[in-house]
Amino acid sequence: MIAKARKRTGLQDFGGESFLPALRVLVASINGEAELTPVGVVLQRQRIEAALANRLRAQRLLERHPEIRDVDIGKVVLITGLQRTGTTTLHRLIASHPDVRALMSWEALNPLPLPSEGDDGFRARLRHARMAERAVAFLAPAFFAVHPVEHDAPEEDVFLLDMSFMSQSAEATMCVPTYAKWLEAQDHAEAYAYLHTLLKILHWQRPRKCWVLKTPHHLEYLDVVLGTFRDLTVIQTHRDPVVAVVSFCSMVALGRGVFSDRVDPIEVARHWLPKIRRMIERAGRARDGARGERFVDVLYSDLVRDPTVQLERIYRHAGIPFAGAAVEAALATTTRNVQHRFGRHVYDPADFGLDDAGIRDRFRDYQDRYAIPCETSASTASPAPFAPPLNTQPRCSRPSSR
Repeated sequence: MIAKARKRTGLQDFGGESFLPALRVLVASINGEAELTPVGVVLQRQRIEAALANRLRAQRLLERHPEIRDVDIGKVVLITGLQRTGTTTLHRLIASHPDVRALMSWEALNPLPLPSEGDDGFRARLRHARMAERAVAFLAPAFFAVHPVEHDAPEEDVFLLDMSFMSQSAEATMCVPTYAKWLEAQDHAEAYAYLHTLLKILHWQRPRKCWVLKTPHHLEYLDVVLGTFRDLTVIQTHRDPVVAVVSFCSMVALGRGVFSDRVDPIEVARHWLPKIRRMIERAGRARDGARGERFVDVLYSDLVRDPTVQLERIYRHAGIPFAGAAVEAALATTTRNVQHRFGRHVYDPADFGLDDAGIRDRFRDYQDRYAIPCETSASTASPAPFAPPLNTQPRCSRPSSR
């Protein structure tokens, strides 16, 4: 794969080989554990080769334009939280602001201009992203109801961390427990430093006054995030874990089904419940040791009830003006992203060996810490971007002690 990336780009220098240990562990775990289909093998090879090619192109660009390393990307609003807690909704709202820059889906695939585009072109990348969107729609049409993948929409910056081969992407799309366990024991400072460099490259191409970043991955490494970005506001989203956990397990199972015919829903839950617990605990420790004014908490129920109020609160906290064109852009975004635009996401906790009471017990302290209201049973919920206002918030009944 390294040889193919070098041949494809005509470049040799990766700017160092610090990424190789992670790549070796990832590839060994895929080969030994993921049970990919032939199509899955091709797709994963292509993803890895593309990441390697992007590293080669990044190094060449930095050599030609060393001033990029001194670029100031400005204020950063970073959205994180458990999966399925409204992060995508909030990300698209904040990214609609005329002064705010987000990583777009077509940039996530190719953050650097392709050879035919010069230093600031993007038409070829847009075409590539449209083809990728159609491929996802063909391979997993039900996935769009869970997480819309659109070539011209904001996308998670976890794709930039993929270029260091140190992200949750692999365990969210494949069964790779050896890699996942190895990843948890590593120092992620260098991966985040490279993420910062890639953001400088993107900012150099299309500058704005501020950036909005988003991925649940950041929740596990808030301590590293806080040490990486100087002018940072962290938005942590929260939702009833009974709904969020099962919805995410369903999303993982659907995603893994693109690459493998052997997806075990019970294994998905067995892997991700402890992982989600770890993310919550690490985030809590990082917040306890940091300045509280750097954080804004947003409840999913508040976001869907009145997103404008939450936007005003976030912008005020981050020191970003919110009026006129910014308000109009946010309203246009809510109109475009209506609920169930790609169909309903239906799931049942029993499919994953889970039940509401067990999940409630496991995450009770997290729910209490952030005063997260309970929703309906996970077996009847179907979260989607820009859900209608919640008129009621059912009370939680604590499961009886055994």
